[in-house]
Amino acid sequence: MKKIELEIVALSHSITQTHSYAVVLGEVDGLRRLPIVIGGFEAQAIAVALERMQPSRPLTHDLFANFMTTFGIELAEVVIYKLEEGIFFAKLLCQNDNNTVEIDSRTSDALALAVRSGCKIYTYENILDAAGMFLENTEGTNPSAPVQGAEKVASGATTFNHDLKNMNLEELHILLQQVLDQEDYVRAITIRDEINSRENK
Repeated sequence: MKKIELEIVALSHSITQTHSYAVVLGEVDGLRRLPIVIGGFEAQAIAVALERMQPSRPLTHDLFANFMTTFGIELAEVVIYKLEEGIFFAKLLCQNDNNTVEIDSRTSDALALAVRSGCKIYTYENILDAAGMFLENTEGTNPSAPVQGAEKVASGATTFNHDLKNMNLEELHILLQQVLDQEDYVRAITIRDEINSRENK
């Protein structure tokens, strides 16, 4: 199965859900986005690496990256290979002089390590079909330009508090676009899942 290269295009906190974050992966040379909900600690670890900040003491992901470097292990790539009941599964493809090993990993940890090592991130078409969001390209912007900072934080307040179950599909699609425009990717995931559950019945 063909792998699709992704890159981190945003790290967003939820406008509506306290302590909820989403790391948003963008299709390289494409318009699809794959938002993944992560915890605050993992969001911080990714933000620190994106900003190239140097903590006074190594974070857990820094320690792991240093351990790999010390023993001559290269993180060649990260692959998000499965989506099951809303949970993304990832693996690390590690290499040294003698062999190549795949290691199972939480997706958030895999991404935090990928940022530190500069390795490529991949997924498969079926995962983008199931969980991706298609964003329209606006003129004069590069849809796959990576974030140039620690966090691209959504601002403003949502003006809707609708119960998703009481909305029809057309209303859900409109709401999804409004939420994406506000870059509240965490809430967008909830709306997308509601749309998918109805369309797959």
